[in-house]
Amino acid sequence: MQDNTGPLAGKTALVTGAARRIGAVIAEQLHQAGMNVVIHYRHSGQEAEALAQSLNDRRAESAVTAQADLLAPDAFPSLIKAAEQWGGLDLLVNNASSFYPTPLGETDEAQWEDLMGSNLKAPYFLAQAACEALARRQGQIINIIDIHAFRPLAGHPVYTAAKAGLAMLTRSLAGEMAPSVRVNGVAPGAILWPEQPMNADTQQQLLARVPLGRKGEPRDIAAAVLFMVRDAPYVTGQILPVDGGRSAVD
Repeated sequence: MQDNTGPLAGKTALVTGAARRIGAVIAEQLHQAGMNVVIHYRHSGQEAEALAQSLNDRRAESAVTAQADLLAPDAFPSLIKAAEQWGGLDLLVNNASSFYPTPLGETDEAQWEDLMGSNLKAPYFLAQAACEALARRQGQIINIIDIHAFRPLAGHPVYTAAKAGLAMLTRSLAGEMAPSVRVNGVAPGAILWPEQPMNADTQQQLLARVPLGRKGEPRDIAAAVLFMVRDAPYVTGQILPVDGGRSAVD
């Protein structure tokens, strides 16, 4: 059921990488809570348009799509401007992320630029581009981090370094943007298996380290984002692990 009367009704969120996977579920959850949504995508235009159509079928003129390459910060003002049709921007969710292994000795500079760019550079420059708009509306930023920002993932040194940087950026921006803008993070554990093939044995080895004994669902991340945005007005500079307890014991 759409919430058209709650505290988020009529507010606007920009969600990066929102056409598919976790980003799409975050966008749907925020929309269900009453927000208007700017659905950012890079290549997944068909999926983004389908999601926007679905959301607009539920509540007319409540979702739009916006294409941008997050490695090109010159495009960021157009993403912020997309929210102006609803009066301004209340929430930026930095969800878009590249993820793939970069074994030491096999990493090239293009991979470094891509992983650092999507996971660290883009969130910073998007926050900078959105700062004034968010401050005018006492807005918020939620960064989607990763439990591997705190515990390295074998074979992924560049990705984990980028996410570690994003964790520190979250805390730093919380201070820099206070008191007008709150900045928090959500750190997923095993939620969706990577799009690159992963064999069943590896999956089971990962799940054996999760106290709850199972992987989570995208809706778990979306619920954590909604909690931070709607129900935690005195929280800033914090990172909430959503990992089935793995970070508590691993």
